[in-house]
Amino acid sequence: YEAHRDVSGRIAAVYHSVAQLVGARSDQIALLESATAAWQKAFTAIHHSRPFSSGDRILVSSSEYASNVLPIMQLAKSRGVRLEFIPDDEHGCVDVTAFANLLGDDVAAVVINHCPSQNGLINDVAAIGAALHAADSSAWYLVDACQSIGQLPVAAGEIGADFISATGRKYLRGPRGTGFLYASDRAIAELEPFPLDLHSATWQPDGFDVARGAVKFESWEKSYAAILGLGAAIDYALSCDIEALSTRIACLSQHARTGLDAISQVTVRDRGLSKSGIVTFTHGRIEAQTLVSLIREANINVSLSTPDYARVDFDSRAIAAVVRVSPHAYNTTAELDSLLE
Repeated sequence: YEAHRDVSGRIAAVYHSVAQLVGARSDQIALLESATAAWQKAFTAIHHSRPFSSGDRILVSSSEYASNVLPIMQLAKSRGVRLEFIPDDEHGCVDVTAFANLLGDDVAAVVINHCPSQNGLINDVAAIGAALHAADSSAWYLVDACQSIGQLPVAAGEIGADFISATGRKYLRGPRGTGFLYASDRAIAELEPFPLDLHSATWQPDGFDVARGAVKFESWEKSYAAILGLGAAIDYALSCDIEALSTRIACLSQHARTGLDAISQVTVRDRGLSKSGIVTFTHGRIEAQTLVSLIREANINVSLSTPDYARVDFDSRAIAAVVRVSPHAYNTTAELDSLLE
């Protein structure tokens, strides 16, 4: 408690840093322990305030991360909610025109990832938000920006989402165990999180008062040391300029894709017209898991993505697994050439 009190001003400043990062107000920001925790806080608040029921449709991007799909599958099983995956366009992104044609009064929520973790596409989340606005839809719009925050400019006002969830540990390079949630004014005004605790509400003699602002989506217990680390990471990224980081990452990832394309037996698996810094590939003779092990033995950090991360995306392309390399702005072309070698 004493340590917390001594740095209370620095902790408060983290809200301002996050708000600056996503173009929002600090009272629209909640600090949580992960992107998944942030997303779940938003989703459960919707379900608590206006329970999903039989006949409700939830529209989801085909490349959506498993942690965002599994709760919807649970509701489909227990409550008859209809989970519908939005068709892709010719580039593999969410087809915005097809999405607009799916909208109706029975669409209760729209769940979109900005940048999937298992391929390099970038979904046009702003165009999806505009389609919702044009249709005067009351559907709740949730954007998972886990992979885009820190490598791409993310402007809440342009996206038009009710919620944007993100983590600190990926392109922001903050500590593991940190994340945040942006909540729109509509979400703050109309939704009540569940369950509440003594941080998100106050127990009164005749009931309880829910906290004002997005802080009501938080819980009491959190690592304030990690939160300070998140703030430091965001301030560093802002000082570097997100646009500059984005340009550098795009240059490096394109260098990797071009080099990988030139290697016999290697297939770059990224989709999308505009691509993120996530580069994925497979080899014609070597399984992805084996290839990851071999590359790591050369002290090069890569990871393995498997179908359980995004079943619809993997199954539609008949891919068993992919190798993922995610260069950041501090990497060099020489390092990527070592990967290619």
